[in-house]
Amino acid sequence: MIELYMWGTANGLRASVALAESGLEHSVHKVDLSKGEQKKPEFLKMNPAGQIPVMVDSAGPGGKPLTLAQSGAILLYASEKSGKFIPKDAGRRALAYQWFMHATSDVAAASGTIFLLENAVPEKLPANTDFFKKRLVAFFRNVDLRLAGREFLADEVSVADLALYPIYALRKAMLEEAGGMDALKRWGERMAARPGVKKGMQP
Repeated sequence: MIELYMWGTANGLRASVALAESGLEHSVHKVDLSKGEQKKPEFLKMNPAGQIPVMVDSAGPGGKPLTLAQSGAILLYASEKSGKFIPKDAGRRALAYQWFMHATSDVAAASGTIFLLENAVPEKLPANTDFFKKRLVAFFRNVDLRLAGREFLADEVSVADLALYPIYALRKAMLEEAGGMDALKRWGERMAARPGVKKGMQP
C-alpha cells in the first residue's frame, strides 16, 4: 500500500495525479501547509526538508518499505512500478524525458518563483513578478509549439504530460489572459478529461 502526503500545490498535485493515473493502490493524506503541518516532527521523520509531497510505499523494491520525496521522483517511481507512461520506443522515451525535465525544472521554477514573489519575499516588486510571469508564458508558448499537430508531448501520454498538467491547471487564468496557445488549450482539455487526472486533481 502506498501512502501519499501532499497539499494542493503543483508539486503535491503532480504526485497525486501520478498515483491516480498509475492505478496503484494508495491513500492520500493532506498536509496543511497553511498550518505548518509539514514542520511537525512526525512529518520531518519522513522528509527532514519539511516539504511535500512524500510517498511511503510499504511494498517498495525488493518488498522493502520505501520513503520518497520530490514530486518528479514520485511520478517516475509510480510510472515504473505500474509499467505506464514511460514510452517503450526509445525515441519517444527520450522526448518524454526532455519534456518531463522542461516541466519539472524550467516551468516549475518560473511558476514557483511567481508564488514566492507574490506571497513570501520581504519586499514585493511588481516588476520582478511580471518578469517571471512573462518567462512562464514563454515556456508554455514553447509547449504550445510542440503540441501543434500532436495530442501529447511525446506523441503518447507520458510522464511529461503528467508532470506539466498541474502547473497548467493552476496557471490557466494567466495563460488564457496571455492569449493564443490553442494547441496547449486542446491538450489541457484532453488531460482534464482523463479519469485519473480528475481524481488526482481533487484528492
